[in-house]
Amino acid sequence: MAGHHTIIIIGLVLFLSLDSTLSVIPEEEKYPSFWNNKGKQALHKALDLKPNVRRAKNIILFLGDGMGIATVTASRVLKGQLKGGNGEEYILAMDTFPHLALSKTYNVDQQMPDSAGTGTAYQCGVKANYGTLGLSASAQRKNCSSSFGNEVKSVLHRAKMEGRSVGIVSTARVQHASPAASYSHSADRNWYADSDMTSADLKAGCRDIAYQLVHNTDINVILGGGRKYMFPNTTHDPEYPSNKGSRSDNVDLTAVWLRDRENAKYVWNKDQFDAVNPEKTDYLMGLFEPGDCRYELDRNHKMDPSLTEMVEKAIRILRRNPKGFYLFVEDEYCCYDTGGIGFPKR
Repeated sequence: MAGHHTIIIIGLVLFLSLDSTLSVIPEEEKYPSFWNNKGKQALHKALDLKPNVRRAKNIILFLGDGMGIATVTASRVLKGQLKGGNGEEYILAMDTFPHLALSKTYNVDQQMPDSAGTGTAYQCGVKANYGTLGLSASAQRKNCSSSFGNEVKSVLHRAKMEGRSVGIVSTARVQHASPAASYSHSADRNWYADSDMTSADLKAGCRDIAYQLVHNTDINVILGGGRKYMFPNTTHDPEYPSNKGSRSDNVDLTAVWLRDRENAKYVWNKDQFDAVNPEKTDYLMGLFEPGDCRYELDRNHKMDPSLTEMVEKAIRILRRNPKGFYLFVEDEYCCYDTGGIGFPKR
């Protein structure tokens, strides 16, 4: 026990020493006038804000999955310190938005939610059960038959029905819960491929998420990971030959997707991606990893495009529609694999 106590005390001393070194208080912050002036500026900015009553032509829903208040605060402090300040005073780009809000995230049947139920909530407008996608709370997880008649429409689907171009970009697999909520209706978020389902569920008429990606809403741009769920389990991965696809129905869903669309391209590496002319492409599917894409710090820059590059290409394709577009963008796992200090590798 004495050894444990020694380690804890040393850790506290080092932390306090580091904290005292970093905390150099700016001179102006010592005076009330500094804070009074900042308050006045904030009030005047709010009073001068005029409501935008125009109808939006284009919508981009950007989700930082895992970006709770604690993670955003940690990121703000770190970025401020990297720029030579104490950190707390730093202002992120999102801090400057004219309107900010918080939402209560929970599932109908569970207090601690998951990305499937919450993805359904913010993309379809209804609270749902844990682990279900694109379904109301009348559907039960892993119960195939309960999904029929309880499907709910996403904003992506509604935008497409209005004649807009639509797209999804994710650093996760595109069949993952958050992006999948925009196009699928599944009683289980883990039904990525048909091999993940029981024969009874398949016979009952339920379809896997990858199948729905191709056959449900006609999506113009699909960029992210999830390559293995689109190919038969006899097909070797082009980048990792020892890996194979996941499908047991022997269907190449990328071939089906290309067959049913004009001016469509499928790519799986950065060279192919860079060669795509957005002015002459109506449909683009890019799947750059068998599963989720790598963290930005670990990304193979020669093989995989960055999130920024994917979003830019998607916008350049979608914006050609005179009626406008809807784009869902997700940076997945923002609060995962942080090394225990709360700073994400993204």
